[in-house]
Amino acid sequence: MTSQTTVDKTGPADEAPATASGPAPAKGLRGHPWYTLITVAVGVMMVALDGTIVAIANPAIQKDLGATFADVQWITNGYFLALAVTLITAGKLGDRFGHRQTFLIGVVGFAAASGAIGLSDSIAFVVVFRVLQGLFGALLMPAALGLLRATFPAEKLNMAIGIWGMVIGASTAGGPILGGVLVEHVSWQSVFFINVPVGILAVVLGAVILTDHRAANAPRSFDLLGIGLLSGAMFCLVWALIKAPEWGWGDVLTWSFLGISVLGFAVFAYWENRVREPLIPLGLFRSVALSAGVVLMVLMAIAFMGGLFFVTFYLQNVHGMSPIDAGLHLLPLTGMMIVGSPLAGAMISKTGPRVPLAGGMALTAIAMFGVSTLETDTGSGLMSIWFAMLGLGLAPVMVGATEVIVGNAPMELSGVAGGLQQAAMQIGGSLGTAVLGAVMASKVDTDLAGNWADAGLPKLSPEQLDQAAEAVQVGAPPVAPGTPDAVAAKITEVAHDTFISGMSLASLVAAAVAVVAVFVAFLTKRGANAEAGAGVGHI
Repeated sequence: MTSQTTVDKTGPADEAPATASGPAPAKGLRGHPWYTLITVAVGVMMVALDGTIVAIANPAIQKDLGATFADVQWITNGYFLALAVTLITAGKLGDRFGHRQTFLIGVVGFAAASGAIGLSDSIAFVVVFRVLQGLFGALLMPAALGLLRATFPAEKLNMAIGIWGMVIGASTAGGPILGGVLVEHVSWQSVFFINVPVGILAVVLGAVILTDHRAANAPRSFDLLGIGLLSGAMFCLVWALIKAPEWGWGDVLTWSFLGISVLGFAVFAYWENRVREPLIPLGLFRSVALSAGVVLMVLMAIAFMGGLFFVTFYLQNVHGMSPIDAGLHLLPLTGMMIVGSPLAGAMISKTGPRVPLAGGMALTAIAMFGVSTLETDTGSGLMSIWFAMLGLGLAPVMVGATEVIVGNAPMELSGVAGGLQQAAMQIGGSLGTAVLGAVMASKVDTDLAGNWADAGLPKLSPEQLDQAAEAVQVGAPPVAPGTPDAVAAKITEVAHDTFISGMSLASLVAAAVAVVAVFVAFLTKRGANAEAGAGVGHI
C-alpha cells in the first residue's frame, strides 16, 4: 500500500521525515498525537454540548425575550440546519486549506457566536447567532477528525477515535444536566457564555500544539456548483424532516421538499461525475465498507436519537422528574459510553470492526426492546439496566463506524469523510425523531379516543381531541385549570398509558432498525487507507 506524502506547514524544519510505518516522532508539544487529541476534544465538546444543553434553556429564553413557540423552535432548527447542511462542504475546506486553520477558525467563530447570543436582547439575534454557531461548528467537527487521522499512527487511531467518541457521547448526554444547573442557579445566558472560556482554551492549545498536515494531492479548486447542489438538496431533506411532524407526512409540502431533495441529489451526482475536482468523488462510494459505515451511522442515529427523544419526555412528564433529575437518570448511559468507547477502540484495533459493530448494534436492539417494556411505575433500577446496555451497545458503533468511514477514504479526502460521518449522524438523528415521532403520533391518535371513553371521561370534540393528542404525544396530561382532582387523576392516567403505548411501539421500531444495522455491520472492514494517516509526518 502506498502511503500519502504530506507536507507539514507549521512544524519545525529540522524534524525527521516520515516513514511508511508511522509518523516521525513529535518533538515537544507540537504535533504530539495525544496532545492533539486533547485539543480537538476541547473544541468538539463545545459543539456536542450545545446540541442538548440549549433545550433546557429554551423555556427561560422564551419567557425572558417574549418569544413565541415557533421562535423557540428556530433556536434549535436554525442551528441544526446550518450544521447539517454545511458539514461536508466544511470538510472539503479543511482538505483544501488545512485542518488546523479550519479547526481554529471554527473554534473562534463558535465561541464568539456563543458570547453574542448571551448578549442578545431579542429572539431574532439569538436565532441569527445560533445559525452562525452551526456554521462554525460544521467547520470544527470534520477538521477534528482530519487532524486525528493525520496525527495518529494506524495502530492507535481506533483508540483515539474511541476517546473522541467518548467526549461526544458524554457531552451530548451531560448537556441537560449542566444546562439545568446553569439555568436554575445562574441564568440562561450562562449556557452560552460557558463556551467562551472553553473556546479560548481550545484556541490557545491549538496554536501551541496542532500541526497542519496536508496531502500532496489535496484539492486545489472548489466545485462551487457542486457545493450549491449538495447544500440545496441537504437543506430540502432536513427541512422536510423537521417540518413533517407539523405539516403531516401526507402533506404536499412535505413531499415537495423531499422530491426536490431527491432531484437535487440526482443532479449533484450527475455533475460530480463530470467536474475535474468534485466536491465528493463518487468513486469514494465504490468502497462497500465506507458506504456501509455511512449507512450504519444513519441507522445507529435513528435508533439512538429517535429513541432517546421520547425517553426524556418519559422521565420528565410521566415520572415528573426535573431536567436535572432526568439527566442524572441517564448517567448509566453516559457512563457506559465513557467507559466503553476507549475499550471499543482497543477491541476494534485487535479484531477489526465487524464483530464489535455487529455486537454493539445487537446490544442496542436489546436495549431498545427493553425500553419498549417500560411502564408508568417502572423503577430507577430497571431503567438504569436498559440505559446502561444502550450506552454499552452504542460505544463500539460510534467508534467503529467513524473509523470505517474515515479509514476507508483517501488521506486527501479525510475532511470530506469526517463531514460525511457527521452529516450521516445528524440526518439519522433528524430522521429518527421524525419517523419515530410519526409512529408515536399515529399510535396516540389511534388509542386516545378509545382510552378516553373507556375511562368514562367527558366526550371531546374533534378539535379538543387533536389538542389533547398533541399534549399526550410528549407525555403531558391535558388537564384544564379548575378540573376536579378525581377527573384530573383519570386524565393523567389515560394520558400516561397512551403515551407509554406510543413510546413502546416507537422503541420497537428503533429496535428493528438496530437489527437491520447488525447485518449492515458485517459489510464493514478495517480502513483500507488507514495506513495513509500513519504516513503523515513532518517533512
